[in-house]
Amino acid sequence: MINEIKPSTKAADYSGKRFAIVVSTYNEMVTGKLLEGAVETLQNHQIADERIDVLWVPGAWELALGAKQAVNSGRYAGLVCLGAVIRGETTHDQHINRFVSMALGEMSLESGLPIAFGLLTCNSFEQAHARAGGKVGNKGHEATMAMLEMLHLSEQLNHM
Repeated sequence: MINEIKPSTKAADYSGKRFAIVVSTYNEMVTGKLLEGAVETLQNHQIADERIDVLWVPGAWELALGAKQAVNSGRYAGLVCLGAVIRGETTHDQHINRFVSMALGEMSLESGLPIAFGLLTCNSFEQAHARAGGKVGNKGHEATMAMLEMLHLSEQLNHM
């Protein structure tokens, strides 16, 4: 018989665990909504407010360093990184997006911690708003769910 292990949060126990949300102040009209979705998701999983740390960084570029400092602290079971990069007239957005996505991915693999990628990479403010609680949903919620599911998967594997 094949043993399937699917990520889930239904039977997970997150009591006693601490989580960090690293969020950019740049485009705060958007990132604030992403943060609301992330916090609400953690609270809906019975994670107490005192176990949630919100770490503000100046912009999307700094998400990587903020996350690295959180990982190095050894305090957190998982991280959610939230930001919004809106395309402008130059390719500046592409450089930021590539760096942050690569840095967070490598950091997660190296540390073994689930680090969720909640960086919106949009062509317009309208697209960003649609993904921050608008008609496309809240990517802060989605990123937080992914982090919790990966944490639970890791715990399942460690107890086999």
